[in-house]
Amino acid sequence: MRLFLSFIFLTVLLVGTASAAGPKLIWETKGLAQPESVIYDPVTEVLYVSNINGAVMQKNGKGFIARLRPDGTIIERKWVTGLNAPTGLAVRDRTLYVADVDELVEINAASGRIEKRHKAKNAIFLNDVAVAEDGTVYTSDTPMNTIWRLKDGIFEPWLTNDDLNGPNGIMVKEDKLIIASFGRMPSNGQKQELAGLLTVSLEDQKVAPLGKGKPVGNLDGIQELKPGVFLVTDWAAGALYRIDAKGKVDQLINLNQGSADLVYFPAKKTVIIPMMLDNTLAAYALN
Repeated sequence: MRLFLSFIFLTVLLVGTASAAGPKLIWETKGLAQPESVIYDPVTEVLYVSNINGAVMQKNGKGFIARLRPDGTIIERKWVTGLNAPTGLAVRDRTLYVADVDELVEINAASGRIEKRHKAKNAIFLNDVAVAEDGTVYTSDTPMNTIWRLKDGIFEPWLTNDDLNGPNGIMVKEDKLIIASFGRMPSNGQKQELAGLLTVSLEDQKVAPLGKGKPVGNLDGIQELKPGVFLVTDWAAGALYRIDAKGKVDQLINLNQGSADLVYFPAKKTVIIPMMLDNTLAAYALN
């Protein structure tokens, strides 16, 4: 029955768009519910996708994690339930870490069972998750300009600094955090504020712009394309950028608004992007 429903409601479209010289849409999975983040688990060879399924930051208990094959086929739409508005994901040592409003949730990657919930007191919106080589887990709290850290079982604010400018996507690169900052969307009479990429030293917490530090957009997901070059999504403008260590920006794909926390497969030169407002997951081949 589950497979039958998947065919009815969760369609994978195999399509080819764009010119031969540019990125090409390989497939698109429909029927998700505000997908925000996607990661790949090399052990089980599946994709995990967080689904907010409601208002962002609302604690409604409707959020869930889906499991898909790398070709976009749905394995189980609601693999893990009982979440609120799950966003960023990371997997390490058979534990799936999920940012869920004001909690960092640990899920058993084998069974899908929720094992632990780490409360982030006074946090507003835990957004992305990254794990260092030593197992330390970092989580961004975008509105609070804060990076939280889970180390030795203790989950606490590690860095609060307004220079973070709305930290959204994060990744650990050697002795630094690389941060894609969101800035500010126009609301309540406030002007839109664009942001760029930052680095944070894991040793002394020094915050510095990556490259020239020029504002790029309202940034969301970040993945390394190759050493010193990053793939970054712009949630507000709907775009995929390539940004190098000097700050040079090239737009690779023009997307709809809501392009979120992506995953990249270097061997296949393929990027998979959650399109949050379209309720889809899209895979592109990059040249």
